Amino acid sequence: MTGGLGPTKDDITKHVLCDYFNTELVRNQEVLDRIQSFFETRGRKMLESNNQQADLPKACTVLLNDMGTASGMWFERNNTIFISMPGVPYEMKHLMSARVIPKIQEKFKLPAIFHKTIMTEGVGESFLVEIIKDWEDSLIQENIKVAYLPSPGIVRIRLTAEGNQLSDIKGKVLRKAEELKTLIPETIYGEDDILMEEAIGNFLKENNKTIATAESCTGGYIAHLLTSIAGSSTYFKGSIVSYANEVKIDALGVSEEDLNTHGAVSQQVVEQMAMGVRKSMNTDYALASSGVAGPDGGSEEKPVGTVWIAFASKNAVFSKKFLFEQNRERNIRRSALAAMSMLRRQAR
Repeated sequence: MTGGLGPTKDDITKHVLCDYFNTELVRNQEVLDRIQSFFETRGRKMLESNNQQADLPKACTVLLNDMGTASGMWFERNNTIFISMPGVPYEMKHLMSARVIPKIQEKFKLPAIFHKTIMTEGVGESFLVEIIKDWEDSLIQENIKVAYLPSPGIVRIRLTAEGNQLSDIKGKVLRKAEELKTLIPETIYGEDDILMEEAIGNFLKENNKTIATAESCTGGYIAHLLTSIAGSSTYFKGSIVSYANEVKIDALGVSEEDLNTHGAVSQQVVEQMAMGVRKSMNTDYALASSGVAGPDGGSEEKPVGTVWIAFASKNAVFSKKFLFEQNRERNIRRSALAAMSMLRRQAR
């Protein structure tokens, strides 16, 4: 169960559990020390209600929370295990992976389960299925299950097998994963849930390359993704968010005539944006975006979801037009992923 472990009066989980297990709350010194340290390191004042979060049912095994002040609790009764965790998602996920699952593995003999995830981009789920359908059929005789897990711009292909010996099932899953790589090599950008921006960062670091971005419709989101990765300062130089046309002209050197003739959402303009920011930031590569994110601003010629993406290097510039959808948030996300995909495919 999750939730109800906070310091306010509506948080009743611990009291209900005390009633159910016929026990009482006792103050746990180790938990109290952790809570006090949590507040001290953040320069925050503790209240008595915060101290009370160290009061836990005497009958429980405490599951220490490294991400917050509400500890988890493990109870056993009549061959049944009851686990109570905080409702804050990242705290619950931490407790589940760091405390609960290891404890379950210690207590029970479980079958070996092995997962392998292949990360793909640039191809929709239905097209992927058609391309690799024979390979997918071959998984049946190996007792390997496949799951397609799509999100905007990305499809995760997860292979799963279970058995008595981890080494056996791991070996056959990895063999089939290697087969998949030979079928769709251009589409695969990484493994095991690696983020696109992390894969791009690894490529740039390994090849000692630098990058900058010039963004209009994405409003700095490409730069945000690239800099969300630790160590990005080694390859990311900066970004110019040229939302207004005068910024495109003054900061990026875009031709005013081309803006007037072709509009901001055009091949001519987005290529000049990419070349301009690469020159301005003195980088090896640059990405640029210009489009109609929506929900308004579209036209018959350029409906909502129309986006131009450009990639520039010292020797070449490449651009492509995309037509996404009506949702602003997804259009921005998909535009950023399309830009990183273009970098991955065009950079040499």
